[in-house]
Amino acid sequence: MPELPEVETVMRGMKPHLTKQKITAFDIYSPALRIPIQKQKIQKLKNIKIVSLTRRAKYILIHFENHKTLVIHLGMTGSFTVYLSPQHKNIMLDRHDHVVITTDKNTKLVFRDPRRFGLIDVVNTDEINTHKLFLHLGCEPLESVFTAEALKEKLHMRRIAIKPAIMDQSVVVGVGNIYASEALYLSGIHPETPASDVSFQKLSILVEKIKYILGAAIESGGSTLRDYRQVGGEVGNFQFNFSVYDREGEACPVCDCSIGKTGGIQRIVQAGRSTFFCPTQQKE
Repeated sequence: MPELPEVETVMRGMKPHLTKQKITAFDIYSPALRIPIQKQKIQKLKNIKIVSLTRRAKYILIHFENHKTLVIHLGMTGSFTVYLSPQHKNIMLDRHDHVVITTDKNTKLVFRDPRRFGLIDVVNTDEINTHKLFLHLGCEPLESVFTAEALKEKLHMRRIAIKPAIMDQSVVVGVGNIYASEALYLSGIHPETPASDVSFQKLSILVEKIKYILGAAIESGGSTLRDYRQVGGEVGNFQFNFSVYDREGEACPVCDCSIGKTGGIQRIVQAGRSTFFCPTQQKE
């Protein structure tokens, strides 16, 4: 599933093709997503200028001049591909292509989602924070409000393991499975440590490393493991920088311990998701 860096990368890729533009056509070929696309709501955005694009958690938000916002979630396999005018002849739609957006500059953006867990909806811009999709969301990890103090306040009474705790969208948004494993590794925190037992000093390091790892992943265009692509079709490159994720049995990047004795990087399952960690480096 695309995590915060991938969603941010897609949003940034879409931004120059949509900002200050108007959408002249929404061609909806298949409305069958997690929530069926409501064609009448979408069509009301035609020929309205787009003011800006932003991201909230793992949602892409396209804000229109009429105070409406197009809300997009990529789900597990959703992607956008941008085709400039001369490239239109290369568009080959298939049954997984749900929507084609055409702008007044004759740019086309194709939304593809094979597993159909994505979402496209319209909400009132001034109601985003109170809308049911966003009401439960915690703070943004790349903003100044995400501090050790804020994280401690969220976790001090929680006995669940720290790994699923920081993946809880009501605690902090967008820290998905890959980047939770990577940030905990860089922080030296064992993923099974109860969240309330992590010291304030370690939480301070964890906040710093979450910000670092997400920022570095964005700079690398995200991580491509299966389906994820940038809007130009390029893969992300951060998967080549993983310290522990998907590296079970391999050597830890900073350990000089024997793999024969320690088993190297280990994999466990937490809340149905794979967690990768180094037991030598991550002890607290």
